[in-house]
Amino acid sequence: MIPSQGALEGPDPGESVQKRVLIVEDEPAIRDMVAFALRKAGMEAVHAADARSAQTAIGDRIPDLILLDWMLPGMPGIDLARRLRRDDLTRDIPIIMLTARGEETDRVNGLDAGVDDYVVKPFSARELIARIRAVLRRAHGEDAEGVIEIAGLRIDSAAHRVFAGEQTVSIGPTEYRLLHFFMTHPERVYTRSQLLDHVWGGGVYVEERTVDVHIRRLRMTLAPFGKDGLVQTVRGAGYRFSASE
Repeated sequence: MIPSQGALEGPDPGESVQKRVLIVEDEPAIRDMVAFALRKAGMEAVHAADARSAQTAIGDRIPDLILLDWMLPGMPGIDLARRLRRDDLTRDIPIIMLTARGEETDRVNGLDAGVDDYVVKPFSARELIARIRAVLRRAHGEDAEGVIEIAGLRIDSAAHRVFAGEQTVSIGPTEYRLLHFFMTHPERVYTRSQLLDHVWGGGVYVEERTVDVHIRRLRMTLAPFGKDGLVQTVRGAGYRFSASE
């Protein structure tokens, strides 16, 4: 069953930072339609036809969101969702389940498995994009304008800018991605390996000490504004972004 195309919208002004969406769907027609809608909305679409190829794609680079079909060959989507939620590396990735199963019990089972939203086929591309944007905002703690603020430090995703109070913070691209990840995942410790997977992507070969270099640069960037202490070293474990001492 192919979802309805509906009226396609252009990129959201708040999506200057391109979001990576993994489409896990075994029907090529649906996969292609959804990918077209995502690209039209200014997002990056990655394809996977089954659970195994989905896990390979996630290993190459962590997506910002996963669109997951319930009925997949090999491992059902509901089982893959449960597996992703048990893994420290993937448990925070937002998941939207795509399915023709619209009964209440099916929706409840999907939500119990840890999915963030549930879209029943056939759906319009416009509705799907709206749901994706809403789930991404909730997952990243951003408001409707794509802004997140912690302890006086503010990221404006729409403008791709960082502010300390009313002052603009001049920041490099890698440090920006690192800070954005930290601010959307505060109060949790990440190892160097996990930061490499989330910020650089598993398909890129970078030594773990590179993380230390960019952490140091990020702190130097924030130091003139008194915000360097937000990026904390947890001895023997990794790094954490926290407003608490």
